[in-house]
Formats: sequence, structure tokens, C-alpha cells
Amino acid sequence: MAISSFTGLQTSLRALMAQQAALDTTAHNIANINTVGYTRQTTELSAALPYTLPAGITQTGSGAQIGAGVDVLAFKRAREVFGDLQYRAQQMLGGQASTQAQALDQAQDLAGEPSDTGINHLLSKYYDAWQDVADHPESTSAKAALVGHAKSLATAINQLDKGLAQIQTTAAGAYAQQTGAAGPVQTAATEIAALNGGIKDALARGQSPNDLLDRRDLLLDQLSALGQLSTTDLGGGAISVQFGDAAAPLVNDTTVTWPQTLTAATGGKLGALIDLGSPTGTIGAYRADLDAVASSLATTTNAIHPTAFFSGTTAASLTVVATSATVAAGSTAAAGANDLALSLAALRGGGTDTTYAGLIQNMGAGAADAQRRADTAKSLSASADQRRQSVSGVSLDEELTDMLKFQRGYQAASRALSTMDEMLDVLINRTGRVGL
Repeated sequence: MAISSFTGLQTSLRALMAQQAALDTTAHNIANINTVGYTRQTTELSAALPYTLPAGITQTGSGAQIGAGVDVLAFKRAREVFGDLQYRAQQMLGGQASTQAQALDQAQDLAGEPSDTGINHLLSKYYDAWQDVADHPESTSAKAALVGHAKSLATAINQLDKGLAQIQTTAAGAYAQQTGAAGPVQTAATEIAALNGGIKDALARGQSPNDLLDRRDLLLDQLSALGQLSTTDLGGGAISVQFGDAAAPLVNDTTVTWPQTLTAATGGKLGALIDLGSPTGTIGAYRADLDAVASSLATTTNAIHPTAFFSGTTAASLTVVATSATVAAGSTAAAGANDLALSLAALRGGGTDTTYAGLIQNMGAGAADAQRRADTAKSLSASADQRRQSVSGVSLDEELTDMLKFQRGYQAASRALSTMDEMLDVLINRTGRVGL
């Protein structure tokens, strides 16, 4: 079996094409060095299938194989699945904690403790006013001042409850926006489903849809901040995406199932918004404690005062119904009677104060814990992303080194091709011209 004289040309051509493909991949990496979500690509080269010579072709009578050059096997992404899992888990925790921290800081600001305008200070002024009435039981101005301090206290309690209710309303609105028809969940899910179709089609054609895979991974990274995320490989390039604690997959191949019911167990930003907007969530618990403060204040005062001093037993409904004319300092009409005023002044440090102090302590502890968790998740997320980038990120120094390597390989293949061309020129144009 004879070997074609043009075999060397084909071998050199394979080398040229392979080095060119590797150079193109390197250029693509450099071009996307600042592209968010881009994964460094590599060109996998392998020796081409050799030409097989049958037995008897060699002097020893055995067969042989002659190398046929190089082939491009694949264009691979330098991606680490475990790194993605770590990063997305921290993104979910960070999205949840940062959303909670922002809302709970706002709740703390509304309470404004400690300050001269906070409820704690107004409670103290309220008890001081009762003591002033006890000291001057016949003084109309002391009673008028008491009513004024009581109204300021009730108004502060009303306003704090209103502010907390607004946080709940804002959280519920943000959740509706995030999960609505034009929200990020729907948008990302629709694009992931379309990418599943494109990736499957490209793989079926024997192509490497690396850029499509990068885009899909970036969308999964973004979704992970909104809620807990897991994926299942369906084969052929398609995936199924389970989001939060939804009953059905958010994306299954090219099918999107949204909207779905979620709970606070979803985690991420959406889980935090569900909790913040719920009547039984964190802010709801603060409002319940504030209701207990208002109820204690009204109940203990009205239990001692002969006529109703406060009406309403919730933070939203608490109002002062007493006037300076109806304020009673004593249980009898005797001059100087002040036993009721003394009893009311002695409520200082009782159940109302204790309940309110517990509320402020819970607010402070909750905000501090949420901020701590947010800071921790941010740090761990950055570390996880740095580990990912050490594998999948583009290093300009490394790419320039590869570019020089593939450039030299291309030049060497070109020199081999030129040499083969010179040999064939001698064979074709000069052989057989003896004597001419």
C-alpha cells in the first residue's frame, strides 16, 4: 500500500487549522475578560486517527500506523460545579439576610430609641405628669399637662405601629413586583427555558454552546439571590430548575411553571419579603408586642382611674379620652386627695415598661443578627466567587502566553507546509527533466 505524496500537506493543514482554532479561542477569552458570567474556554487537541497500513507492508512483515496530525476534539469551559453550588448557597443567604437587615434597621429607626422623642422617654414623662398631679391634686394646669403628655405618648405608639405596618406593605409590594409577570423570576425562567432549547439543538448538531451555557449559569446565579435553587440535569443539555419550596419546577426543559405559591422557607430575598410582609412574621411580631404595650398601658391606667382615661387596646386604636376636667387625683372629693395619682405614678417600671423594653431589645437583636448574617454571607460569597474565578476566570497573562504558544505552533505548521510544497515542487516540476 503506497502512501500519497500529499499526505504531508493534509497533516500540515490539520496543524494549521488546529492552531488557528486555539488562537481564536484565546482571542475570544481576551475579548470577554470583563464580561460578567463569562467562563474561560480551552481548545482540547488530540492526535488525529492514524493511517493504518496492513500487515506485510514493512520489511519485517508487520503492519504499521502513520500519524495523521492533530484534530480539535472540543472547546471546553473551565467550570467547576461545586464552586457554583457554594456561591449560589451564599447568594441565597445573603439575599435573605440583607433584605431583613434593611427592613429591621428601618424598624429600629422608627422606634428611635434611645432619644427624647422615643416612647420610652414619653412613658417616663407620662409617669412624671401623674406624680405632678399627685403633688398638686387641685392644679388644673398639672392635669392639663398630664393629658398632653398622655396624648403625645398615644400618638407615638400610633405612629410606630403605622410605620411598622408600612414596612409590611412595602415588603408585600416588593414581593408582588419580584414575582409578577414582568419580574425577575419570570424573566429569568423564560430565558432559561429558551436557552435549554438552544443548548439542546446545538449539542445535537455537534456544536459547543459554551456562551449559551454561560448565560444560563449567570441567570441561575441571579435567581439564587432571590430564593433557594437546585438544578437537575435532564440530559441532552437541558436542565430542570427547582426554585424555593414551589410545588413544581420553575423550569423543566423548555416549560416554565410560574407563578407558584411560595413560603418564607424559600429563603433568599423573596423568603425575607414573605416573612416581612406576613402578619405573623418578624414585623408582625413587633406589632403584636406593641399592641401588648398599648393594651397594658390602657388596661392598667383605666383599672385605677375611675373613668376611662384611654380607649382602644391596640397600638393603632389607642387614644386619650380623658380631659383635664375628668382627671381624678384621688378616690374621694376631699381636698388634697391624691391616692389615685400616686398609684398611677407608681406604675413606672411595671408591665408596660417591661413589655416595651422587651420589644426594643428584640428589635435591636434582630437587626444586629440580620446584619451579621448579611456581612458573613457577603464575605463567604466573595470568597466562593474568588475560588470560582481562579478556575473559570480569564487571566490576561495566561492568555497571552497561550497566544504566543499557539502562534509558534501555527508558524511551525506553516513552515512544515512550505517544506512539503517545496518537496512536491521538485517532484512535479523537476523530476524527469534530465538532459534538458
